[in-house]
Amino acid sequence: MSTEVTDKSPAAAPPGKGPGAAGDGLIQLMLDGLRRNMRQYGMLIALGLIVVLFAVWTDGDLLLPRNVSNLVLQNSYILILAIGMMLVIIAGHIDLSVGSLTAFVGAFAAVLTVQHDVSWPVAVVLCLVVGGVAGSIQGYLIAYLGIPSFIVTLAGMLTFRGVTEILLEGQTLGPFPDGLQKIGNGFLPEVGPTTNYHNITLLLGIALIVFVVLQEVRDRGRQQEFALEVVPRNIFLLKIVSIVAAILVVTLLLASYKGAPIILLVLGVLVVGYGYVMRNAVFGRHIYAIGGNLPAAKLSGVKDKKVTFYVFLNMGVLAALAGLVVAARLNAAGPKAGLNFELEAIASAFIGGASMSGGVGTVLGAIIGGLVLGVLNNGMNLLGVGSDWQQVIKGLALLAAVGFDVWNKRKSGS
Repeated sequence: MSTEVTDKSPAAAPPGKGPGAAGDGLIQLMLDGLRRNMRQYGMLIALGLIVVLFAVWTDGDLLLPRNVSNLVLQNSYILILAIGMMLVIIAGHIDLSVGSLTAFVGAFAAVLTVQHDVSWPVAVVLCLVVGGVAGSIQGYLIAYLGIPSFIVTLAGMLTFRGVTEILLEGQTLGPFPDGLQKIGNGFLPEVGPTTNYHNITLLLGIALIVFVVLQEVRDRGRQQEFALEVVPRNIFLLKIVSIVAAILVVTLLLASYKGAPIILLVLGVLVVGYGYVMRNAVFGRHIYAIGGNLPAAKLSGVKDKKVTFYVFLNMGVLAALAGLVVAARLNAAGPKAGLNFELEAIASAFIGGASMSGGVGTVLGAIIGGLVLGVLNNGMNLLGVGSDWQQVIKGLALLAAVGFDVWNKRKSGS
């Protein structure tokens, strides 16, 4: 008669039932969520690490309230261009003319306000119209005549740069009216009781936190409602806490100096507006469709030529706005203004998650990419890094971002 012996050691426990299995499973779930959303969170994490590193290397100078305010002002026009460039790249195109177009619009604004005494609000409207016309001409050539966007916008880059030099006769023209200067350098006025902080900036920061939290919860709820994959709750809560903490820190830093710059409000409106269009509007979905799979989009009834036309018209308007901002900040228009702005905008879009093949990218990603470049520029300037090495480092950062995108797509495909 045999005796059955039962092994009660931990090694004999069924998989997932041993001590610590629940904790290991939770960690694995979080890691799986991070891997699936690496494109979405990768550069956000990188931005945080870059800020921390430069804050340490500069002995905290990077996060001084005055420097944070300057960081916003110095990079505002690149962020505006990056939003428009992200839409162009998602649609499967490229725009090399935006730097020259910003210079041309700044020169046009200077001629109107300085030489012909046109009131600055009228000049702003006329400049935006000129930018829209320039973008629509390029959009027509690309969409309806079928000329590649690289060729059309390369021709535009040369043309707008030449017209700018003709318009200014090779000289710098300024200064601008005070009202126009405030677009690039102004701050929100101080109201309310006297405190150690800028009251309006604090209120705007609180409102932004409430808006972002509600939006994130709403988006997660909609994804669950349609049975779409969502990140694990722990990662979602970590994301919310991180966003709230970042907004709160920036708000307090800005509020302890002069308050929020006026251009920051303009950027906020652009991010919210374009983010909504790309997430919820039919036009935004059509941009993703023609960039992701043009033949399928055509078969689905998407008017690809019309969408492409409006994408470039929009890019022209945003380039005009950026031209006004940079001219107002410098308080003068020069023939060499906007040099290499197109490269900065393209780099911001790709660092922020855009794909060379089109169909991928977000407006928030473009802002994150622009901030990565802005923090790199600002931090290296504080450390006294030469302009030659700055170019090398930014080039390697762009290469790393695009390489990461290629690696991530290959891994997802496998």
